[in-house]
Amino acid sequence: MEIHTKIAALAAQLGAILTNKSFVITTAESCTGGGISYALTDTPGSSAYIDRCFVTYSNEAKHELLGVSQQTLVEYGAVSEQTVIEMAAGARIAGNADVAISVSGIAGPSGGSQDKPVGTVWFAVDIQENTHTFIQVFPGSRAEVRLQAIEFILEKIISLIKQ
Repeated sequence: MEIHTKIAALAAQLGAILTNKSFVITTAESCTGGGISYALTDTPGSSAYIDRCFVTYSNEAKHELLGVSQQTLVEYGAVSEQTVIEMAAGARIAGNADVAISVSGIAGPSGGSQDKPVGTVWFAVDIQENTHTFIQVFPGSRAEVRLQAIEFILEKIISLIKQ
């Protein structure tokens, strides 16, 4: 299965689960630039479970739209577990949602460091105030890192919601 086809299938599967549970979902995306919300809204009937999503690429947007604290951004950086936890909580509240996905990473080709190499992506999934975090380091080009991040988090959230 080609990656784009797989992402579409995962988004449709997640949409069916959200519809069945009467859950509303929101996203808070940085390095994926709205790719997760694009995949979700590409599914027919998505208006039943999506009201709003957030692309917060800058630290200022993370702070202003999602309430990520300036101290968190300064102390840990945008690509950190602490930041994605605050992004997910802020998105869930601002989006009046049951479920929030947040993602922040370094898609490349520049911007990496010894501690956070290119391909490093942090994720949080907040399901009714129960938060799960994940970190991955994906190989490949900028586009490949972004697609892998979208596929990864869709698979994770399906697994988490099914529990």
